[in-house]
Amino acid sequence: MRILAIETSCDETAAAVMERTDTSPWVKTITSVVASQAKLHEKYGGVYPEVASREHIRKILPVIAEALDLPLHERGRLPNFSAAGIDYLAVTVGPGLIGSLLVGTQTIASLGYATGLPILPVNHLAGHIYASFIATESVLTAPDFPLLSLVVSGGHTMLIYMKGHHQYELIGQTRDDAAGEAFDKVAKLLGLGYPGGPLVSQLARKGNRHAYKFPIGLEHEDTCDFSFSGLKTAVLREVQKAGALSEQGKADIAASFERAAIEALLLKTSRALQSRPVRHFILGGGVAANNYLRERLATLLAHKTPAVTLHVPPSHLCTDNAEVIGAAAAFSNLVPIAPSELKTYARYPLTS
Repeated sequence: MRILAIETSCDETAAAVMERTDTSPWVKTITSVVASQAKLHEKYGGVYPEVASREHIRKILPVIAEALDLPLHERGRLPNFSAAGIDYLAVTVGPGLIGSLLVGTQTIASLGYATGLPILPVNHLAGHIYASFIATESVLTAPDFPLLSLVVSGGHTMLIYMKGHHQYELIGQTRDDAAGEAFDKVAKLLGLGYPGGPLVSQLARKGNRHAYKFPIGLEHEDTCDFSFSGLKTAVLREVQKAGALSEQGKADIAASFERAAIEALLLKTSRALQSRPVRHFILGGGVAANNYLRERLATLLAHKTPAVTLHVPPSHLCTDNAEVIGAAAAFSNLVPIAPSELKTYARYPLTS
């Protein structure tokens, strides 16, 4: 079975062809193309929604054509999906920026009408989880159920328990800001640029993680929920108090902030494991590319009795891409919808 998947929930225009056999615990990537808009939005210090949707319109068809490996002279025509062996179309329907999502859903709807291929709608958050089900050379063990998943991105921070494919139980989530949004905010406060998360982590390696005692959100509450608004405010106050910061001063703030943010994630993960003991744990989302988080989480899980296997996708599968959307679709029991039924959702929870 082959799936053509596309992803346009924010500022990456992506398409991928994914393949899975019925008995395989893995999904294989045949082709994958991502057209990033990061440079375009850098001058705004964040994603400018109208610019993002216009750029998706410009790039979506060339990206799909490249993913299907069409010859250049055929890229202006409707592709021959049967020749490419495509059985299903998949698309992100939410959550995300409505204008960006609409470009993807309307493109897939048009292809569905034109070809008669069945369409599989996918939740973007599911894609972050199913990134760990994509076969890579460095991963030998597939995730197994039941499992816990920590999704950490610019818009979401949540702990999810799964008994089987696409069976989600929300254990905890952020009550205010997402961890990724906090990283971006701190990057802005320190004048590091956009996208901020990787820049904060890079600077943090040069700093003292104990230079500042920043608060750990909801540290003393017996809950698996998160909070990062207080941490952001604490960093803001220290930056304002310091005035003109030296490079070492910025590094110390970045390192101390990163430590507090990761401690919060680890604390709530540990509590979730107490209530839902599992043998497999998935880390997904943009912040999953953070090496400090990966290292600390791996240590935490290795010291559990029995040890818990950590599944983390390669960094390129942590950020937005179509491979993860195709992977989520491949395990969705393949219940297609008609093109006329496609809808987009700015907010689209995994659990009802």
